[in-house]
Amino acid sequence: MSFLDNLEWRNATKLFDDQKTVSDNDLETLKNAIKMTPTSFGLEPFHVKIITDQGLKDQIQAFSWNQPQVGTCSHLLVFCYRKDYQSRIEDYFEIASGGNAEVKEKMSGYRDMMEGFLGNTSPEGIETWAKKQAYLALGFAMAACAEMKVDSCPMEGCDFKKLDELLSMPDHMNSVVMLPIGYRADEPSHGKVRYPESDLFS
Repeated sequence: MSFLDNLEWRNATKLFDDQKTVSDNDLETLKNAIKMTPTSFGLEPFHVKIITDQGLKDQIQAFSWNQPQVGTCSHLLVFCYRKDYQSRIEDYFEIASGGNAEVKEKMSGYRDMMEGFLGNTSPEGIETWAKKQAYLALGFAMAACAEMKVDSCPMEGCDFKKLDELLSMPDHMNSVVMLPIGYRADEPSHGKVRYPESDLFS
């Protein structure tokens, strides 16, 4: 099937078959797709927590309006945004230069551009910027799942403050959206509803 066929196949799965598990190989493919997400400056200011523990999933379902996809999924991906942009910049140039001081110096113009933009952005602006990058990663994850015929369901319906507390999230990181993945328990009862092209494009 083509990429577009796979997108037609995918559905926001509300109930997973809790007897089926996403394989380690497919999970590694999914992680690689997320890693390849294009982000602003290449800083990838996000982190993904992958939850398989059933007790933990059940706790999260309780403050996610008891939506069953949380408790029945094979893996629950929690996308978090990062606010530690300065250390992120340091890490980026360490990786990009291989630790070579001369290479770092040649990249100083790019570093100045990063620091200029982020250093002149308010904390609220940094937070908004980082959230957008996490959602880019979410999109790549959903597309990769569709390619592998793994079901998924993007979710904002959660008390993310409680989720951060439960997961002991560090100060520089907050959860923003979840993606349960697995295999649908039943086929969709109706087709996709989409607006016409004339409404979406001009």
